[in-house]
Amino acid sequence: MSRAIKHLFIGGFIIMSMGVSQAATATETSRKPTIVNPKNLYDPSPNGYSTAVIVPAGARVAYISGQGGQDSTGGLSPDFAVQVEQAYANLRAAIEALGAKPDQVAKLTVYVVDHDMSKLEVLTRNVKAMFGAALPAQTLVPVPKLAIEPMLFEVEAVVVLD
Repeated sequence: MSRAIKHLFIGGFIIMSMGVSQAATATETSRKPTIVNPKNLYDPSPNGYSTAVIVPAGARVAYISGQGGQDSTGGLSPDFAVQVEQAYANLRAAIEALGAKPDQVAKLTVYVVDHDMSKLEVLTRNVKAMFGAALPAQTLVPVPKLAIEPMLFEVEAVVVLD
């Protein structure tokens, strides 16, 4: 190995090792995501999400498809709040079917038809009820419509498995 490449490799290793804080590393025995909300950024937790989440090294990860507000018969309420509550109940059922718990969710992506600020309270209330203090990273995507016409909300998740 040339001297320049060796120095580049060693320098890169030092930079990479210095870039990860002690608080942000997870132990090998822990398979729960580590929540990171840097003090120099806006605190998103009152709004029901975290800035970033670290998935432990070697963890298995599951991806849950978008869950809408359909009940067990496939019926959809025309009410946004009812759909959101049912979608989170459906998400909880999918998480439990994996043998996991809500505090193992690393990332949510939510899709909201015709999003406006009045819908944020409903979203925040439901995500806090499900996740408590273990708020996953989250992205909200406003959309004109979803897979079927009466659907107003959908949530998908990335889950860290033990």
